[in-house]
Amino acid sequence: MNVLPSKDDFKKEIQHQIDVARSNGAKYIDINSGEVHRKLGGYPGKDGKHAMPSCCNAMYSLKKSTDEILRAPHKGKGATLRIRYFT
Repeated sequence: MNVLPSKDDFKKEIQHQIDVARSNGAKYIDINSGEVHRKLGGYPGKDGKHAMPSCCNAMYSLKKSTDEILRAPHKGKGATLRIRYFT
């Protein structure tokens, strides 16, 4: 049985993507929850099991007041969440 990524796993990956964008001179990076979850594994999950709420919680927890939510699912958490993080 595969273990699903944790909120901390997602936070580390998202922060890594932000750090790489900053080091490459980008002013911002747009991050999509579905892409992050697929990269770390477990999405889409078998038998409906996945960690999308944890992924989205990680994204929201790293969002600063200057960052922008570009797209949010109706219920706030889902594979279409996209946030622009300014570096």
